[in-house]
Amino acid sequence: MHLVFLLEEQSMEAFLQVLLPRLLPEDCSHETHTFQGKRDLKRKLEARFRGYSRWLPDDWRIFVLVDRDGDDCEELKEELEVTARRSGLRTISRGGLWQLANRIVIEELEAWYFGDWQAVRQAYPRVSPHIPTRAGYRDPDGIAHTWEAFERILQRHGYFSNGLRKTEAARAISEHLDPAVNRSGSFSVFHRTLMEAVPADAG
Repeated sequence: MHLVFLLEEQSMEAFLQVLLPRLLPEDCSHETHTFQGKRDLKRKLEARFRGYSRWLPDDWRIFVLVDRDGDDCEELKEELEVTARRSGLRTISRGGLWQLANRIVIEELEAWYFGDWQAVRQAYPRVSPHIPTRAGYRDPDGIAHTWEAFERILQRHGYFSNGLRKTEAARAISEHLDPAVNRSGSFSVFHRTLMEAVPADAG
């Protein structure tokens, strides 16, 4: 099995490079391709999809991961779905044997960190354990301006005084992240799809 991840930015790539080897069987390989932001990714997707559709092996699966940011989630998802269908790829939302899964990160990668605060505390021990119980932080996917909120919390506890180093944080936190306890709905959807992509008897 081989998995391809098309990503809008480097911190997600750093996150997956640590997380995926922890979750996937040894005989499941993977690769990541990072674009210069969401606009660049969407602009280049159709050409890349058309290329894949000409030769994609049966045991390959493609994941597209984009941040919702301020977009309407359903409209963003449909835009990606239309691009895939126009290119001749079968998406998971159509049912049956699929080649591609479009997944929206709500609102940004940092929401997945809020979803497993214990992983954050293992990477950054001085951070308060009570953050997830405070108003505004109880729903990881509902936190506005997620990365800025995450940066402020870490700075208040003595980390990243010169600004959040996103790729560094991504590697540190993904080393400890536990999918079984993560409270982010968008992470759970991604993780469930990832496990579906890997045959039960793989490894």
